[in-house]
Amino acid sequence: MDRLSNTVRPYAWGSTTLIPELLGTAPTGEPQAEMWMGAHPGAPSGTDRGALHHLIAADPVGELGADSAGKFGPRLPFLLKLLAAGAPLSLQVHPDLAQAKEGYAAEEHAGIPIDAPHRNYKDDNHKPELVCALTPFDGLCGFRAPVEAADFLDGLGIDSLKPYADLLHAHPEEAALREVLTALLGADREEMAHTVTEAAAAAERLGGAYAPYAAIAHHFPGDPGVIAAMLLNHVRLQPGEALFLGAGVPHAYLGGLGVEIMANSDNVLRCGLTPKHVDVPELLRIVRFEASDPGVLRPEASPSGEEVYETPIDEFRLSRYVRAEGAAPTDVTAPTPQILLATAGRPKASGPTGEFTLAPGESVFVPAGETAELSGTGTVFRATVVA
Repeated sequence: MDRLSNTVRPYAWGSTTLIPELLGTAPTGEPQAEMWMGAHPGAPSGTDRGALHHLIAADPVGELGADSAGKFGPRLPFLLKLLAAGAPLSLQVHPDLAQAKEGYAAEEHAGIPIDAPHRNYKDDNHKPELVCALTPFDGLCGFRAPVEAADFLDGLGIDSLKPYADLLHAHPEEAALREVLTALLGADREEMAHTVTEAAAAAERLGGAYAPYAAIAHHFPGDPGVIAAMLLNHVRLQPGEALFLGAGVPHAYLGGLGVEIMANSDNVLRCGLTPKHVDVPELLRIVRFEASDPGVLRPEASPSGEEVYETPIDEFRLSRYVRAEGAAPTDVTAPTPQILLATAGRPKASGPTGEFTLAPGESVFVPAGETAELSGTGTVFRATVVA
């Protein structure tokens, strides 16, 4: 068992206060967007034995276990994060595994540098993800039903939005959503900027269900992604609730602190709310044009006290233990690699190499098969693999 030393990424959308408040440290005045826990080469966690990705590369079966290494290769298949959004992230989708492999191979064949700003596929993996709220957490997830989206646009009373609402009423679901998103992203930028400005003013005036979109427009004035965002469901998670984001589902995080876990990939196709590259043809190939409920997840408790967030993929499994004072120790030994992250109290994680008291935001890595036990009081998130 290794205590992890983790990197905080200072992305511009990050909150200046949420991660410091959890850690009990003074804000620096700079955004602190994500704390990464894992073996991603972009910001691998450190241990007393060395960087985690080097430890795994040196002994993948010993660190990951034979099942995980055999199924996912010689790398930790997930990345765990604390995510603190102080402003909206880009409106985006992720490819499925087949699309990622195809897209990566095509860009490699074309000789596009891996760090080129117009590159879509940084690797050949998919990127399903799960975010669990630690504070009230706002996001957008999945398309509204076309008729509902049309009524929402009509409610703004903006003449230039009427053609989009008419399209949403006039076509079958998939065709309507595809045609409207295509039209929004292909519209004249100057005309669309004027429409977004009008829509933002109306949303500010109307408030209620329109308020989140007025806030988005404040951060991205004139961006056509503001109107595209209105096609999506707004959801507010309460602490302990979660969202699963599968392939092709458009989404954006708007604000709040959460624990996020994802397959180890950087593949993102952006729809808007960003100055970065938007590849419209590739985006339209990846997006699943179907209405969907955001599907708020609540953990399912087991007799051992483990509360599991069930998802349909194998690269990660997220659960938590909410330990009351005086609770008996819990054995969390597993044949797969684990990261244990404390978010409240001062629980203890112990194994053959010692005992670690974990303050909020602190974490340990447990190699596959190593004896591990939780004790003390507090909340611990457990990230591991389904192998």
